[in-house]
Amino acid sequence: MELLYAPWRIRYILAPKPPAGDGSLFTRIAQSNDDEANLVVARDKTCFALLNRYPYNGGHLMVVPYRQVAELGDLTVEELTDLMRLTQRCVAALKRLMNPDGFNIGLNQGRAAGAGIEEHLHLHIVPRWVGDTNFMPVLADTKVLPEALTETAARLREVLQTLPA
Repeated sequence: MELLYAPWRIRYILAPKPPAGDGSLFTRIAQSNDDEANLVVARDKTCFALLNRYPYNGGHLMVVPYRQVAELGDLTVEELTDLMRLTQRCVAALKRLMNPDGFNIGLNQGRAAGAGIEEHLHLHIVPRWVGDTNFMPVLADTKVLPEALTETAARLREVLQTLPA
């Protein structure tokens, strides 16, 4: 396998990890004030949006309720509405900023469905471009991201601040 140098990842690798009993990763991010370090791009009343640290594509966002719930049916009507409204805003921001040809939008509920953080429901927004599955991931097991995550997050924050809530 070929290696792709990604120096921005070393900070995460070397950072101290909180104890497992302190709630999910998303709960800790929700309670943190360091949006830049956590790649948070928007905060609303019941949900927030952040860049995926291990994206499928550039601009891969997740929309997460502040309250830790594992099942879609456990969200209140307000949380469900906010989740979808923030998703709409994120899609609009990604369209304006990255001009994708389409999106994969969805959630994985439960380990069998592929949920990486199964105790805290979250919705994925993955921008897609015609031809974005090229030879690199297929032959070289390598994904190329055209921009550092911190730069993408900063640009998304700027665009999201201009969109109505």
